[in-house]
Amino acid sequence: MNSAFRTWNGVERHTLFPGVTLHAIGGEQALMCHVVYSAGTTVARHAHPESEQLMWIVEGDVTMTVGDETKRLGAGDVVVVNRGVEHELHSEGGMTFVEALAPVPRDHVPNPERDLVLGEQGDSLHVER
Repeated sequence: MNSAFRTWNGVERHTLFPGVTLHAIGGEQALMCHVVYSAGTTVARHAHPESEQLMWIVEGDVTMTVGDETKRLGAGDVVVVNRGVEHELHSEGGMTFVEALAPVPRDHVPNPERDLVLGEQGDSLHVER
């Protein structure tokens, strides 16, 4: 599919981890995901060694630790996690957020044929994790 236009309407959400589902769309250099955490979801401390992550909370709330700083975030809050920085999250009641990751981590792309719009560089700038 070579079109720049896509839709998530009618597309089943991808389970990335238990309690974490997403839709994703990306290009050569960045990936955008619409992510939903089920109530009670915890994502253990981890880092994205090659990708920076930006998150915009649109519904619900989460307690998030980035490095050694912990904050409770709700709708309208944003956070930047620079590449390689350890972080962890827990959402007691569940939450929805939009995230951007760059460069594109391949493990966040459910279906490369459907979820990527690539130009002449293809996926050469994408990273494994």
